[in-house]
Amino acid sequence: MVELKYTAVIRTLGTAGAKYQTLLDSLAAQTIKPEAILVYIAEGYPLPKETIGIEQYIYVKKGMVAQRALQYKEVQTEWMLFLDDDLKLFPSFVERLYNQLMENKADAISPDVFPNHKRSFVGKMMMAVSGRMFPRRDDGKWGYKVMRDGGYSYNSHPCKPVYLSQTNAGACFLCRKDDFLKIHFEDELWMDNSAYPLGEDQVMYYKMYLSGMRLLTSYDSEVIHLDASNNLTEQKEKMLLYADLRFKILFWYRFVYSLESVCLMKFWDVICLCYLLSFALLISVLKGRMDILKVKWQAVKDARKAIRSGEVVAFSHQTSR
Repeated sequence: MVELKYTAVIRTLGTAGAKYQTLLDSLAAQTIKPEAILVYIAEGYPLPKETIGIEQYIYVKKGMVAQRALQYKEVQTEWMLFLDDDLKLFPSFVERLYNQLMENKADAISPDVFPNHKRSFVGKMMMAVSGRMFPRRDDGKWGYKVMRDGGYSYNSHPCKPVYLSQTNAGACFLCRKDDFLKIHFEDELWMDNSAYPLGEDQVMYYKMYLSGMRLLTSYDSEVIHLDASNNLTEQKEKMLLYADLRFKILFWYRFVYSLESVCLMKFWDVICLCYLLSFALLISVLKGRMDILKVKWQAVKDARKAIRSGEVVAFSHQTSR
């Protein structure tokens, strides 16, 4: 039996219902069970009725970042399994992740919860043309990589169980408590200023990568994302489009453009971002969606304002800790 002691930490609003119960049940069924299950629930929300009788609740400020960027003083184990509240884990999930982590001498590992390589050919091409995500040939090394326009590329035909990555999906990952605390994720609370803080997982993992941690993507980890979100209304769709484009610009500025020291490459970074923005705006024009165009243009203006006001600063300009 693998000698692993870990704490499962879950962020939630307590509204996932049966999907949350599925997660709790699957934690209880693990071949390596957690030493404790700590649930960080947003202030003002009632405790969920779903239970397995051993989870402990801690109220914290609401926010995708705020509910993860914690000091975890309650955690008494070296290892932590970070979870969203809408996952189904197969019984050998944790054991498999830990074995892959040890075998590859890595620091953090995340399952490929949203397998982009399984998209249709048309879907892959549309995302590639937009500059949001780009398929790459298997080089035997990389799963996900961050691109110069703030998007990411992915291995289009993974043939190994695990690959190194620069980013991953944030629904689930395993790492040491001390390693997580080193990235000072609390410095990224600016993302919670958006109604939909998209991309917080990309920021978190990329900070891990920049700090020198070896990140892995597991392609055979046996997890199902149950997706607790409701169907999109037109208004929510617009808000998501706004949040996504605003985030892309701010991520690009903070973690791509600001970290580049070569003038020619900084110019190339600008070209890459301009392409992404031009496509995003042009596609709305071609579809005759002036309402969507207005939303996207507002996202561009607000991102520029956030940079000029200092709400979002260059990562390289932060005080070293």
